[in-house]
Amino acid sequence: MDGTTLYSIGELSRRTGLPVKTIRFYSDANVVAPTSRTPAGYRLYDLDALLRLELVRTLRELGIGLTMIQQVLNSELTVAEVASAHADALDVQIQTLQLRRSVLRAAARFGSSPKETTLMHSLTQLSGEERRRLIGDFIDGTFGTEGTDPNAAAMVRAATPDLPDNPSADQVAAWVELAEMIGDDDFRARMRRTAGHQADQLPLAIENEAGDELVEFTRQRLAEARDAGIDPLSEEAAPVVDDLVRRFAEVFARDPDAEFRDWMARQFEVAHDPRVDEYWRLVWIVNGWQVVPGLVPVYSWLVQALRRDRDGDR
Repeated sequence: MDGTTLYSIGELSRRTGLPVKTIRFYSDANVVAPTSRTPAGYRLYDLDALLRLELVRTLRELGIGLTMIQQVLNSELTVAEVASAHADALDVQIQTLQLRRSVLRAAARFGSSPKETTLMHSLTQLSGEERRRLIGDFIDGTFGTEGTDPNAAAMVRAATPDLPDNPSADQVAAWVELAEMIGDDDFRARMRRTAGHQADQLPLAIENEAGDELVEFTRQRLAEARDAGIDPLSEEAAPVVDDLVRRFAEVFARDPDAEFRDWMARQFEVAHDPRVDEYWRLVWIVNGWQVVPGLVPVYSWLVQALRRDRDGDR
């Protein structure tokens, strides 16, 4: 094909692989106008029209709209400008699709109900700024009152959960659980009560009174039980807890009865409330952290096991 030869729509279709109907549409839209017409009114196209048509086909295959294509052809926009704008738009679409995929995988993996799936989708649809504002409101509402520990607020704020653009199913599920948790007034009270001790890293009163030897023994036994995957609410946990209760009762000259078990739970719960420890676990998952030293207390396991009798689990 040379610069002087004119070709029909059918010939352009054979050269470009585009349907005749599509080329006619581009002509009617003045995207690739015919160079001239035959005496009978049939459209004819030159080499420049062919090149324009090939560019249109390429840009359309990349998902770019006709309005932008027309601006490129009219030299109002460069191909580089259009490509950059379209790449940015595709980034947003990809992030959205990745998030939807994560929600669906989480729903499939955790057997979510329709209501839970809807909630999961709604919460993950929040923008990054909206998610940060949700956590910020929780921190301000929990630690913004007079008398609260500023170190605790700073610790919680420094570990703000931030859902990534392409979260895993575990991260989606953890984020949804976190969002539900921080709206609970009872949880906020628990966080206020324990976060100060965690931030200041002060020893518990019961630790000071029990002595280093018993405290170290307790930590070791609890760590072994937790690492072995023993559920604190299971029958398998009972011998471990019963032994520890007996040892503490001897030190404090108390009977190892239900009242003493409840007292022990309250002493350890000051800094290691199970729900607060669960909050930190979820934060690590959302943020993709492997471990945060000092924030994986073994005492939460003990508190749950001690509360087991009171809550009627045994």
